[in-house]
Formats: sequence, structure tokens, C-alpha cells
Amino acid sequence: MKIKSFLARPFASYIYKGIRKGMTTAVADQENILKTLLKTGRTTDIGKEARLEKVDNYREFRQAIPIRDYEQMKPWVEKIKEGRHNVLWKGKPIYFAKTSGTTSGTKYIPITKDSIPNHINTARNALLCYMAETGNTKFADGKLIFLSGSPELERVGGIPTGRLSGIVNHHVPKYLRTNQMPSYETNCIDDWESKLTQIVEETISQNMTLISGIPPWMQMYFDELIRKSGKKVGELFPNFSVMVQGGVNFEPYKAKLMESIGRKVDTIELFPASEGFFAFQDSQNSEGLLLNTNSGIFYEFVPAGEIFNENPTRLSLQDVKVGENYALIITSNAGLWGYDLGDTVKFLSVDPYRLVVTGRTRHFISAFGEHVIGEEVEASMLRAAETEQVHVTEFTVAPFVSGDDGKSYHEWFVEFENKPDDLSSFAASLDQFLREKNVYYDDLISGHILSPLKITPVCKNGFIDYMKSIGKLGGQNKVPRLSNDRKIADALKQWTEKLWTV
Repeated sequence: MKIKSFLARPFASYIYKGIRKGMTTAVADQENILKTLLKTGRTTDIGKEARLEKVDNYREFRQAIPIRDYEQMKPWVEKIKEGRHNVLWKGKPIYFAKTSGTTSGTKYIPITKDSIPNHINTARNALLCYMAETGNTKFADGKLIFLSGSPELERVGGIPTGRLSGIVNHHVPKYLRTNQMPSYETNCIDDWESKLTQIVEETISQNMTLISGIPPWMQMYFDELIRKSGKKVGELFPNFSVMVQGGVNFEPYKAKLMESIGRKVDTIELFPASEGFFAFQDSQNSEGLLLNTNSGIFYEFVPAGEIFNENPTRLSLQDVKVGENYALIITSNAGLWGYDLGDTVKFLSVDPYRLVVTGRTRHFISAFGEHVIGEEVEASMLRAAETEQVHVTEFTVAPFVSGDDGKSYHEWFVEFENKPDDLSSFAASLDQFLREKNVYYDDLISGHILSPLKITPVCKNGFIDYMKSIGKLGGQNKVPRLSNDRKIADALKQWTEKLWTV
């Protein structure tokens, strides 16, 4: 056993015990975090405006701090960019995480000296929990890769600014630097395809033991490795044992990734974002992700159906229920106050607090009152693919509103790895599974208000070419599963196989 894996054992055990203890104190930890946030917040511009000096508990906090999306928080960020101190948090942020917004264009999310440990330590803790539970520490001696954005940072208002994954790259512990792949120079390549080519060149002959990234971009990496070597990834990297992923639901990609590897490897799922690192898979034997309840973030939960109401119900952790779909609201030591993250979650258990990400608050279809969400379309597609023994590479869904006497319907744009023998039969199965998932959709179909869904196949690599066309190939970017308009659908038309349209 080499030194890194040897030393990892006691440290993993120590951290794991602390996390297990934290499972029993989650509600109390959240109460203490709120008190700490309020204490600092009272000295900030936003805290003074909200009169946080008069706020002592969660009930008063809800009255003082409204729910805000980025567009509503943007004026405060602009003040920081102008050089102001103590705007959202004490002093100035040490970074801006630059990310894409659906309505606001580029978003600049503050990361402070107090919040950076949340991003760094949570990723570490996920790996240490895995080590402690499974006893597998050998991967720490091999080469590790995270398919990430460029670590090169620009300055906005004097503050270092870049993609979160690039920022985090600067905080990789020194003891892991010799393990980290690819090289810094390769990580700085902006063009994803050029970068991928160089990553393959640098890693194909290495002892890769851990591979991490967003599933669709890991699949591109695997495809290129297989093309260049003629071998499955698991054969090429015999000591590859851990795959770490996040950013999208893993299930729709899992079968294809495992097929590319050629054997089973352990997986660790994460729930990170520019705004914070919220949850991680703490066990190989339990479903869901453990909520990160003691890391500088106070959580609120709004029933998903109320998130766009003027005065939605706001719940703290102790009041959430298993099986309910909630919009996730955060207040953090990064200076985010009542911030609507845009993600929806559902708790699988409350002892401990484990959840799954179910979708995005703005990524849904309700053109006809059905409010179909990401979790429902992904579960339906997964079930249909398994039933029909079909592999799906990528898909997205949009409403088609008929302008004539015909009925409207949901249009599914699907890139198949292997096409079903009978596309009509596959579409019928998929439609039935979605009807079982969503009662409102079922009512619209049975009431003959909507026609059953229709599938428009997308040509091979069509989604990759689409993402390239909008400048979002690689990194942390992903295709939205569904939308309430035709923007993505219309853009995809040039990559569809019209003869296959059902």
C-alpha cells in the first residue's frame, strides 16, 4: 500500500464519523447557521436594508428577507463590481463564479473566504465517506481527472472571475497535484473538442483510477478513448474503480457509460453549483444524496407549485416531508440571501435528510396545465428504454401547440444509440409511462385535449452539434430536459431525421 492510500484510511474514518454524527444534529446545525448568518448579515448593506438587527428567529427572517432570483439580486452584485465593500457579506468576495443564466445572461455568483471551504471540503468529504464505507483507498495512489472548465481567471471589478470548476482547480490540495490530470495547460484550452483530444493524449497511457465530470462529457471522453485505443475504458484503465458525477440526473446516462467501461465501477453522485455544494452521496448502500446541513448554508423549501406565487409557503428543514417536490432556497456565507436556486428536490428520507434533484423550477412543460417536470420525463424515458431494450444518448421535450384543427402534443427530440424496431410502439409505451407519472397529463390525453406524444429522432451527435452551435460544448453545460417553449426544439430541427418522425 502506498503512502497516500495508507494515510487516507484514518482521515477517512475520522471525517466519516463526524458526518454520521452530523446526521443526528442537522436541524440544530441549521438553526445555528441561521444565527451566525444573521450576526454577520447585520453589518452588510443588504442586512441594513432588511433591518436584520431586529431579526432573531426564522419566523422574523422570513418576514425580513424576500425570496430573490438572480435578476433581483443583480443590483447588489453590480455594487460589488463597482468596488463596494460589505454589500452582501463582510468585505468583498474572493471570487466571482461565472455561470450562464436563462434570463439574466451571464451570472456572477460571489464566493467568499467563508464560503470557499464549502466547495472544497464537501467534494473531499464525499470521497472520504466512500473510502470509509468501502475500504477502497487504492484509487488515491493513481491518476485522477475532473473534466472541468478552464482555470484561467479574468478580473471583474478587481475580483478574480471564472467557471466554478476552474476556481476550484486552484484549491486542489498539494498532495493531490501530482495525481491530477490533465495538465494545467490542457485545462486552459477553451475549445472543448481540442481540449478533449489533448486530454485523451495525456491520459490514455496513464494509470487512471478516478474519473469525474458531467455524464454527457464523460461519455464523449470515453468514446474518444475507445476510438483511439480500440479497447473498452475498463480494459484500458484496469485500476479505474471510481466514477464521480453530478450536474444532471445520472440514470439516463448510466447504462451507456457502464457499457463503455465494460465492467462495473463504483459511482459517487454530487450536487454542486456555483452557489454552493449542497449534497453528496455518502453511501453506496442508500438511495439519495445527504444534504450538507453544516457547511455555511441555511436551506428553505418552497412547495414547487407555489414558487411563482407572491407569498409562497416557506419551510425550514424540520418541516419538510418525504415525497414532496420543493424549490430549494438558500441563504449562505457567500452573501446569498433568500436566493432561489432554480432547482427542485424531493426528500427520500428525513432521518437522515437524503434527497434527489427532481428538476428546474423553470424547466417544465405546462402549456396545457399539465406541469410535467424533469423527474417525470426522465423516469418515463428510462422505463421505456429498459422495456424496449433501447439505448438513448440524449433527449429533450417541448410542447407543440397546434395552430389548426389538429390537437397539440408533447414533442420529444431523442438521439438513439440504437433505434427501436417500432418507433410508434416505443412512443406509445413512453406516453403511457408519462401518463402514469402525471395525472394532469393523463387527464389531457384521456379527455382528447392533447394527442399522445410524438418522437422526432435526432441524428447521431446532433445534441453535441447543437451545444457546439450555441457555444456550450463541454465543461459544466448540459442540455435542458424540457422547456415550456419551442426555442430549443426549433434550433434542433436541423439535426432531426424527418423521415423518422412519428
